[in-house]
Amino acid sequence: MKSSFLQDLQNKGLLFQATDLEALDELFQKKEPIAAYIGFDPTADSLHVGNLSQIMILRLLQQHGHKPIVLIGGATAQVGDPSGKDEMRQFNDTETINKNIAGIKNSFAKFLKFGDDPTDAILVNNADWLLNINYINFLRDFGRHFSINRMLSFESVKSRLDREQNLSFLEFNYMLLQAYDFMELFKKHNCILQLGGSDQWGNIVNGVELTRKVLNKSVFGLTGPLITTSSGAKMGKSAKGAIWLNADKLNHFEYWQFWRNTDDAGVIRYMKIFTDFNDEEISKFSKMQSSEINQAKIALADAATAMCRGKEVLKEIHQQIEAAFGKGNDEDLPTKFVERNLIDMPNLETLLVAAKLCASKGEAKRLASGGGLKVSDVQVTDTRQEIDLEELQLKGLKISLGKKQHCMVKIK
Repeated sequence: MKSSFLQDLQNKGLLFQATDLEALDELFQKKEPIAAYIGFDPTADSLHVGNLSQIMILRLLQQHGHKPIVLIGGATAQVGDPSGKDEMRQFNDTETINKNIAGIKNSFAKFLKFGDDPTDAILVNNADWLLNINYINFLRDFGRHFSINRMLSFESVKSRLDREQNLSFLEFNYMLLQAYDFMELFKKHNCILQLGGSDQWGNIVNGVELTRKVLNKSVFGLTGPLITTSSGAKMGKSAKGAIWLNADKLNHFEYWQFWRNTDDAGVIRYMKIFTDFNDEEISKFSKMQSSEINQAKIALADAATAMCRGKEVLKEIHQQIEAAFGKGNDEDLPTKFVERNLIDMPNLETLLVAAKLCASKGEAKRLASGGGLKVSDVQVTDTRQEIDLEELQLKGLKISLGKKQHCMVKIK
């Protein structure tokens, strides 16, 4: 790569495929800003860590003097992208989709600069042009450019059919709509590049080809690899669910803790992708071994959390860490509040389930029998141990699950 953006993208491990990499590299060497987009369907009211590598690509694009376009799929969310799915997405009504759009707008604010300058990011909604399309006209003018034979060969479709899982005609239309989005963004914003995860390759190629066939214009597609954990699982979820970017969906401490719990093998890779550490800083961290790696994990957690939640939350988080390991006040720990009526029996296992620290009483018993449960820093093996509800309401109870999860539990 000769252009600084693609060099940086490659060095961070975020370059996977491109439709014409050599020509794209030449374009990025020119002085004019290039407009590029990534689409996000509003299926929830916050994005999560699984979306973060795509946001970081847009951030990197802007840092290199180019223009990010965030496309919100207000219309395509009503269809559902079949990529990587075993079954059709649940349908959301318009009110829910609008609520989700309002929520995920906040997810981008910490990562991108929005405004009216040439390299400022913009946010657009494909409902503005897709909801009023005449179906017959759309089929006549654009459907004729798509080959069913070719569409069946794309991974998002082929994998579903190979597993003999149902693929609805509604979902099959998704790639036509996404291709049309690319062409519209080219016409409206001179957007010449669609970015996305590797699972979007087929959809992106369709957009490139539709724009060429209909407008006789050259546009480009580029994908990054899907980011996985060291175990090969998709990134963005924990045992308790999604790691949400918005603070109203996941508290600061739990967000920080997700990064702090990164496997040793993934720390440097995540630093390259999810922080603004420069090469010199990453080189320093990469030389750390044994227990020193924990310093790198804390640096990763601090940097990733400060970027998403603000630097001001780090002081509070570190106070909570000190409290968790007996070096500070228990009052600094994150607090989980429990409704009194959920505690039908005044014992520990009922409390753990009510506080959603364990999924079931059986899980609580297994945790305790394995030595992974502490109450007020004292190991507990019998979850039938009674608890003082009055004290629980006035002072709370410090609960530790394993070495990494610590909190105060109180009755509302």
